[in-house]
Amino acid sequence: MNSKETYRCWAEIDRRALLHNLSIVRERIGTAEILAVVKANAYGHGLVGVSEAVASEVQLLGVANLEEAIALRTAGLPHPVIILGPALPQERLVIAEREFIPTVSSFEEAEAFDRIGPISINFKVDTGMGRMGVPESESLAAFKRVAALRNLRVHSVSTHMPVSNEDADYTRDQLVRFRKILEQFRAEVPGDYKAHVLQSAGTLAFNDTPHEIVRAGVMLYGISPLPEFQKLLRPAMTWKTRIAVIRNMPAGHGISYGRTFITPHEMRVATLSAGYADGYPRHLSNRDAAVLVQGKRCPLLGRVTMDLMMIDVSNVADAAVGDEVVLMGRQGDEEISVTELAERADTITWEIITRIGSRVRRVYL
Repeated sequence: MNSKETYRCWAEIDRRALLHNLSIVRERIGTAEILAVVKANAYGHGLVGVSEAVASEVQLLGVANLEEAIALRTAGLPHPVIILGPALPQERLVIAEREFIPTVSSFEEAEAFDRIGPISINFKVDTGMGRMGVPESESLAAFKRVAALRNLRVHSVSTHMPVSNEDADYTRDQLVRFRKILEQFRAEVPGDYKAHVLQSAGTLAFNDTPHEIVRAGVMLYGISPLPEFQKLLRPAMTWKTRIAVIRNMPAGHGISYGRTFITPHEMRVATLSAGYADGYPRHLSNRDAAVLVQGKRCPLLGRVTMDLMMIDVSNVADAAVGDEVVLMGRQGDEEISVTELAERADTITWEIITRIGSRVRRVYL
């Protein structure tokens, strides 16, 4: 961070942590190619900044939509880009012209791309997610028709696992089914297309058959979808804000909208330069959430507001306006983990990091 710059709310992204997490992926998948999933602004960590940080260690980049794919090309990243979400009809021409790899869920969709062509596609099979892809019972017949299209090249075949962090038995069965589907595809339609199914949970817990490509998603950012593997990873983000105001509040004084918190005694209350417009969950209001000031836990008081939030700094005698405050991450010997925030807000870690707003500056260290 430039010492001359002062941010009100910012996220520090540790490039070394990203590379460490990629090394864990590599250890578990051997020679398979790594598709770094940088959709949703790289899970809140910054689309271009993260992609540049990992560029030399990954072979492909994965995004959700055309807009994200164009942002990568505009930044000069040369990697093949797979668009993991469905393309809208009006986006197909640009996808073909820019040589992105769309994910196709039906013969009709493939045929529409073929009329534009030439183009490489990712053919998706639905083995249980129920969101995208050709149903597995119809997949062989559809794949044979798709592979016969003249302007179309199958870059890869993929599927998605819906319960890899919840139901190991279902996931193992799903992996067996996908392997059998691939065997049928390759027997009926020989070619150099690759396959990918493993994402973060799969890479950590079900990596017996990594296939040719592995999708590194949330684990790239140092967050394990399976708690038992968290010790292997290093969180890449520390989310910070600053103290903007400090006031001594008397007993019996309401704090924030709704007066849901009334000071039980005299308290030293700090107002922080962050709120739910920055992505800090309003659901953490009155949920025993805390932040870190000078390495000490300070409770959140009352409701989180749009741009500001209040904390108790009574136990941090020398806390001052302008002090750094850690909303998520480590400070001294204490840590507020993304898992802690997610559990207190009754949500998932993915939502906590991807909802961090655009006015939160990303700073790469």
